[in-house]
Amino acid sequence: MHGWTGQTITIDLTDSSIKESKTQTSDLHSFIGGRGLGVKLYYDAIDPHIDPLAPENILIFATGPLTGTPAPMSGRHVMVSKSPLTGTILDSSSGGIFGKELKFAGIDALIFKGEAEEPVYISINNDEIKIEKANELWGENVRSCTNRLSSQGRVACIGRAGERLVPMASVMNDYYHACGRGGLGAVMGSKKLKAIVAKGDKKPSIADDQGFEKARQEAGMLLKEGHGASKGLSTYGTSAMANLMNYMKILPAQNFRKSGFAGIDKVSGEFIKENYDIKGHACHNCTIACKHIIKSGTFEGHEVPEYETLWAYGPDNNNLDMDAIIKINRLCNDYGIDTISSGSTIAAYAEIMGEDIKELSGLVKKIGEKEGIGAELGSGSKALSMSHNKNIAMQVKGLELPGYDPRGVSGMALAYATSNRGGCHVRAYTIAPEILGKPGKIDPKTFSGKAELVRKFQNSTAALDSLVLCIFSSLVISEVDYANMLSTATGVDYSIEDFQKSGDRIWNLERLFNNKAGFSRQDDSLPERFFESGGINKAEFEKALDEYYDLRRWDENGVPKKEKMRELYLPININPEKNSIF
Repeated sequence: MHGWTGQTITIDLTDSSIKESKTQTSDLHSFIGGRGLGVKLYYDAIDPHIDPLAPENILIFATGPLTGTPAPMSGRHVMVSKSPLTGTILDSSSGGIFGKELKFAGIDALIFKGEAEEPVYISINNDEIKIEKANELWGENVRSCTNRLSSQGRVACIGRAGERLVPMASVMNDYYHACGRGGLGAVMGSKKLKAIVAKGDKKPSIADDQGFEKARQEAGMLLKEGHGASKGLSTYGTSAMANLMNYMKILPAQNFRKSGFAGIDKVSGEFIKENYDIKGHACHNCTIACKHIIKSGTFEGHEVPEYETLWAYGPDNNNLDMDAIIKINRLCNDYGIDTISSGSTIAAYAEIMGEDIKELSGLVKKIGEKEGIGAELGSGSKALSMSHNKNIAMQVKGLELPGYDPRGVSGMALAYATSNRGGCHVRAYTIAPEILGKPGKIDPKTFSGKAELVRKFQNSTAALDSLVLCIFSSLVISEVDYANMLSTATGVDYSIEDFQKSGDRIWNLERLFNNKAGFSRQDDSLPERFFESGGINKAEFEKALDEYYDLRRWDENGVPKKEKMRELYLPININPEKNSIF
């Protein structure tokens, strides 16, 4: 087998058994790997109504056919389970080096089931897999745990937030790379699984070395010479987006009560570059190096906040203190707390209280410890707003929205509403054409044509997350390049249409899981704040949603029609009384 390893490992933490099986070839060909493979394995194994924190739930780590290959930006892995924050199926992708080591250990998918009696970690060294006691690691935060295990390989672990089952807890690897959003850290904590350490030396086999090298070089050249966005990311990191989003009037502030932030110059990528000594840090086989580290001074060794973190703890909380944001970013990464959800929930709390929160780091610690008000905040803005009888949670399907105001970018509005994992920008990053003009500039204000744009972006991103490559590659690399690298790596011929269809298949299977879990059209919406005076025209939004459903070939409730399921070779369970899939 080429590209893929053909190996799936299942670890039952209840009885400490470790089983090796062959990854189904049909699953690999149809779902590619990574996100797609994880979603297929999860769908086949789990009742959609399961409690995410129950021992019967499973947690999946998956690599893709391009993970660990010489393909550009190919160091990523994906995790899949059900979200304790939203109740949706949840996948999350992370960069760094851990994914490459997992792939080099010969693993397509690593599945955890059951619950250990006491804390454990998993040691993987090529074919040698051990379940080790982690009592001495339990209670440690991410940096300490990683330091103690790093001599054995690359580390993915949870901090104290995951141990305490905080619904917005992340799984961190290589210190500050996150499988964030939706609470996978809590799922890992519920199994008393502290960490996975991976080390391997089995490089993936390539089917067509010459063809792959040509495809890889072409993709690499596009990244090197493609456009200014990659250069901006190399210079500033994603914090380069702050000034641009503010200039385009889509940077939300104070829990989306405002669009635009007068103090953006104090919390921008340019400000960080001018006032801190920073250097780029790359994931496996990446030439962009968008991650940045502070080289010297008070914050030596601290990571520079990503745009979303900078926004969530800056403008969204009316905060101009860059030093404080750097400290909070380190604190969230160390506890393993999603920065978007935590910052956005605190912003909602500030609105409820009627005043800005001055001591943000104190609340972050309380979230991580699940202590006092932190227990309520850690459950997310939707639960917080409901408990205070306020309709102020800026979320979709229970997942907090990121720092792009949908009132100024219609494609993003539709992408947020229809996202399978809730309010998320990386399911369909329509910011690329609507704001950045990549691959071409389109009008961000109109809903015209956005249904098809969102559908295509969602399909393409689902396939990209299954390779698994970084989403930033899509700013310049086309589906032609992805299909060429996938075909030459695996020896399986994928056309552009095959690539898109795989993404379509993945998206619809996720949707079907959510439908069975109780989600429908009423969940494909936005907070009412966005439809108020001067905001989004609700009639136009609903029309675009209808068009999106028609293009997807879903019924009026947002359920895939049986003809669509047959076209994608997806499971159909026909209800003869309703002639539907339920």
